[in-house]
Amino acid sequence: MGSVLEVRGVRHRYGATRALDDVDLTVGAGECVALLGPNGAGKTTLVQLVVGLLHAQEGTVRIDGGDPRKAAVRRRLGVVQQSVGFPSTLKVGELVTGAAVRGFFPRSAAGPVLAELGLTDLVRRRATKLSGGQQQRLQLAMALVTEPALLVLDEPTNGLDVAARRRLWQVLTERRARGAGVLVTTHLIEEAAAVADRVVVLDRGRVLAADSPAALTSRLPDRTVIARTALGRDELRRLPGAVSVVADGDLVRLRTREPEELLRALLAADPALSDLRVEGAKLEEAMLGLTEEVAA
Repeated sequence: MGSVLEVRGVRHRYGATRALDDVDLTVGAGECVALLGPNGAGKTTLVQLVVGLLHAQEGTVRIDGGDPRKAAVRRRLGVVQQSVGFPSTLKVGELVTGAAVRGFFPRSAAGPVLAELGLTDLVRRRATKLSGGQQQRLQLAMALVTEPALLVLDEPTNGLDVAARRRLWQVLTERRARGAGVLVTTHLIEEAAAVADRVVVLDRGRVLAADSPAALTSRLPDRTVIARTALGRDELRRLPGAVSVVADGDLVRLRTREPEELLRALLAADPALSDLRVEGAKLEEAMLGLTEEVAA
């Protein structure tokens, strides 16, 4: 699988502030990569480099082998931002048709994309009169109409209801099957876990991890036992299989790699416990664990 995006050894500073420090990142054809990290991690700077709004002070950024600052290369790039201002006079159909023409595609390419995203009935409506969710779909239509090699999506499901989110990811799945790569930034970490082939965790300008969601969560104790109990924290820590204990009053969370053994011991020690449940490890916990290690 060839790469549609290659970021190699990128460093970027704003004065004394290090925004990116020796960052490597790839997105393969047909692959979805989720870029995660806390505020100030460097995600915005990295995305600006990818879409050609910034030039890396060190290192290289290439889309389909070309420099994203060049117009011919940007035609191979589709971008959906979290928020965007549309011209007040232009209508939905005009914007999507114009995007097709600028990408050297015929005007007729707009029709199928508008239908694909459920915008056909809105072609005569001014873009500024659309709802937030409709504007997100319009941005995606403008990005897809040029058949991009790489899609860069910043919080793409912001403002969308559940049905619209599913439709968006279905559309992107179909484009990936045709070879488009996807780089997505999102605060919906469990959504990233559901749709991404790989997750890249960025913090303080450095890549902490780049792996599949399953591989990242496998680094954690794979179960959390949650219950209300009268047992004290020291008693809970001594239970077989308990890796860590977090208590909030009588509600406790015990992380473990041996849930069956821990459950047997917990029930034997406190037969009166209540609200018992067991959860699997989550990507959010893995990301927090990685960033907390760096902070420590």
